[in-house]
Amino acid sequence: EREVGYGITDSWDEIVETLQGAPVSNDMELGGYVREFKTRVRQDMDEIYMRLDDEQTERQLLAGRLNMLFRDMRAHAYTRQLMETEARMSREAWVRATDASHSPTGTGDSFAGTGYHFTGTAGTC
Repeated sequence: EREVGYGITDSWDEIVETLQGAPVSNDMELGGYVREFKTRVRQDMDEIYMRLDDEQTERQLLAGRLNMLFRDMRAHAYTRQLMETEARMSREAWVRATDASHSPTGTGDSFAGTGYHFTGTAGTC
């Protein structure tokens, strides 16, 4: 290795010297190395694609769950609104019934403001 400036080291000569002393490979050995390399690359690519497919499937499942949660959220909001309306109407009916039972006539036979008046006869309104 020799310094060529700016902190860069030239190691090319060392690499060439090392390779010059290495035994020469024939085409058969080289073909074997290429096949092994090709097999490893194919296996790595298969694993990468498998992981990508798994991630894509996981993302699709999460997206489906998220969409379902949004639909549920709207349904729950509508249900909450219905329950609040029903509770309000029940309170109003209770107040009317309470007011009617304390009516000035003392008969307790009318629901104030509802348009209903009981005559006291069973089955008639």
